[in-house]
Amino acid sequence: MFSISTAPAKQQSVGETITVLSSRLSSATLLEDRRAAIQGLRSFAKDFPASVASGALRSLIGSLGKDGDDVDTVKVVLETLLMLFNPNQDSPETSDEIVLWLADEFTQRQDNITLLLDFVDSPDFYSRLYALQLLTAILAARTQRTEECVFTAPLGISRLVAALDDDRDAVRNEAIGLLTALTPTSVEIQKLVAFENAFEKLFAIVEADGALYEGGRTVEDCLILLANLLRRNASNQSLFRESGCMRNLAVLLQGLLEAQLPSAEDVAAWAEIQRNRNIYAFLAILRLFLPIGATGVVQNQNALWKQGLVHHVLQLAFRRDIGHIPIRAEAFVTCGDMIRNSTQLQEAFAQLSVPSPVSGPITGTLSQNGAHTLYVIDGLLDLILSTQDQRLFDLRFAACECLKAYLSNHSEVRIHFLGRAIDGYLQGQNESANVLTVLLRPDSGIDAVDPYRPWFAAVITFHLLQGNDTAKSKALALTEGDAEHGEEVVTSIQTIAAHLVSGVGRDDDPRPLVGYLMLLLGWMFEDMAAVDDFLAEGSNVQSLIQAILQPKPVWDGVVQGLMAMLLGVAYEFSTKDSPIPRSTLHSILTSRLGSEVYRDTLTNLRSHPLIRDFEVTPQKYDPLSPSGLADVFFDAVFVEFFKDNYSRILRSIDRAPELEISVITNGVQKGISRELVDSLRSQVEEKDRTIQEAKVRAGHLEEQLDQVKAEGRHSREEAALELTKLRDAYDALQRSHEAEIRTIQSQEAAKVSERDRRILSMQADLTSREAAHERSLVQARKAAQAEIERVQLRAEADAADLRASISRLEVDLMKTNKGKVDEVNAVREASSRAAAEVASKLKEAEAQCRELTSRLEQSKSEQADLESKLNAVRSIV
Repeated sequence: MFSISTAPAKQQSVGETITVLSSRLSSATLLEDRRAAIQGLRSFAKDFPASVASGALRSLIGSLGKDGDDVDTVKVVLETLLMLFNPNQDSPETSDEIVLWLADEFTQRQDNITLLLDFVDSPDFYSRLYALQLLTAILAARTQRTEECVFTAPLGISRLVAALDDDRDAVRNEAIGLLTALTPTSVEIQKLVAFENAFEKLFAIVEADGALYEGGRTVEDCLILLANLLRRNASNQSLFRESGCMRNLAVLLQGLLEAQLPSAEDVAAWAEIQRNRNIYAFLAILRLFLPIGATGVVQNQNALWKQGLVHHVLQLAFRRDIGHIPIRAEAFVTCGDMIRNSTQLQEAFAQLSVPSPVSGPITGTLSQNGAHTLYVIDGLLDLILSTQDQRLFDLRFAACECLKAYLSNHSEVRIHFLGRAIDGYLQGQNESANVLTVLLRPDSGIDAVDPYRPWFAAVITFHLLQGNDTAKSKALALTEGDAEHGEEVVTSIQTIAAHLVSGVGRDDDPRPLVGYLMLLLGWMFEDMAAVDDFLAEGSNVQSLIQAILQPKPVWDGVVQGLMAMLLGVAYEFSTKDSPIPRSTLHSILTSRLGSEVYRDTLTNLRSHPLIRDFEVTPQKYDPLSPSGLADVFFDAVFVEFFKDNYSRILRSIDRAPELEISVITNGVQKGISRELVDSLRSQVEEKDRTIQEAKVRAGHLEEQLDQVKAEGRHSREEAALELTKLRDAYDALQRSHEAEIRTIQSQEAAKVSERDRRILSMQADLTSREAAHERSLVQARKAAQAEIERVQLRAEADAADLRASISRLEVDLMKTNKGKVDEVNAVREASSRAAAEVASKLKEAEAQCRELTSRLEQSKSEQADLESKLNAVRSIV
């Protein structure tokens, strides 16, 4: 019996299987076979991406073009390609280089990207979705090259934007993600997307997905895409503004404010987080229209105000039931950006009303819904100065930024604000939100709990006075005490300096001290009246020097650095007539403090991280701070002021006391150098001596001038005599020349008459010769004509005789026999010779005629030559 072999078949390796499938895909002619090969490759793509890509990538891409009409095949191919871009992380073949190589294979040929864009335009769900996902993966790997391919592809951007209209959320969301990844940096792509009505499409998606309040991640993605299209793109911002999309922003925010808000317990944590993210993205879009100094900011501010967005954002900032603290803080900052440096909007902003930000006695009015409202400036001050919860620091800081934007570059608003603060302070009202009351009448109990209260008051006052001489003068006139009743009169500067010195003595928190010092530095800089007022209290200088020499660890070099700068400013702008004369102040500083200590203290402040790294340090509250307070010490404008003037104040102590600084305040120059006056006086005396010497030299020069005049008269007389002699000689020469001219003229006249006679003779001779030639020509012409006629007559007679003879001979020939042919031929030859002789004679006659004609032409030529010579002679005459 035969036995059957039971040995197992040899198993094929994965690599061999992939090779077989790749070969089948590239060589199969039937669609079903290619699809089966692709399905086999798909099963290996996740775990063996390198093997599949190296063997079948180009065949897979080619299949998209070859089998693009078959939806099922396209789906399998796109799924396989997506798996190659996203393999299993635990696969041994997984590598970033594979993804880059795959992306290069697509982006190095424009047709491959165009092919994927064709599938984006397909109505099939999977073709459209997978094509978008594949483009996203390619873009993530090779961003710049993919952007170029999509940008140059026919209708590439249009197809992607059209996908936003897809009713299927998956396709629409994938299109949003792809456009978001495609638009962060390319301005040209941003413009193309915007001009495909992307703004309207995105707003429609946001509205359909629940807007700001109920919207999910899709709303946030749409807002991020909007931000990409608008960021640093003036063209798109103008299109957004002109197409009425500002209205859409206002509708979104108004809908949020008017929504019926459930209690915090009824809202899921993730929903609240998503709502806050949506609102934050919305506020970020508003701020994109408002970068300082950018093109179109003024138009954007006016458009935002016109649509009521300033009011809506302000309501959002003051509403405690919408958004958490970072959202409200961002709303305050956004409000400030919307009115900054716009005179008209700043004035209108102050008329807006807001809900009261604090609880307690209500000083405002009731709105229609029963809420207590007050003017926005009062609301901002209440929030900044009457809120003691340190967890709300970011909110207070943002409200302060909004208030600073209200004051920016508007001197009238600053003066009005300061005037109201002064009036409230003088009336003795217990206004907790009055910056001057907080500064000049501090509440030690509140300030100990909330050290940022005087700090904020000092910062606001610093912005009121910075660079505003009128405001400085008005604030300087504010005093405490009645001199008529024997009370000591204390100025505002002296009061603030006293609070500073007392705070230093009590080891207070450095934040209020820094606020006082920032205010005094901004106030006294280039204001000699303020410096004199500060120096009027002599103990101020001694106290500051002592504090610098005996620093407190809690100050960390910040407070003593600012105090050193304050002393430097006081010395820089002091005068000989100051309460502490400039020379005395210089002596005190150099002897008590010392130049080296002064410079080291200022240098340490300049290199302190709070100053050095201010621009890159977040000015925010840190919940993990051990002190429970924010690490915010400086105002941005003050830091800029400090860095600009640091070198000047650092060198001020090296300037001699005799050299005073001249400052122009309100158009009046203040301060003068005494040494300069002495120098000018010595220069005047030197100029007087120079004038006397010049007068003496002028007398000598006058004598020399008289002598020169006498010599000049003698020279003129000699010159007149010489001129007379020259005139006589000239007259004699002129008479001689006239006689010679007359002689020459008579000789020339004789020559002319002789020439005329000769010309007449030549003309007569020429005329006779012309007549003779004419006669000879006429005779020759007649003779030639007669000869021609005679020859022609004779030739015609001979020809007639010959024709008659020929005719007669032909008749005779017909009568003769055929044997006489030779004789006839002979006769014919004789006739031909006779005709030839006649023709020869005729030619000779014609030759003679031509010769006579040429002779006639030659005679005419000679006649023309004679005429030209005659004309030449006539022209000479």
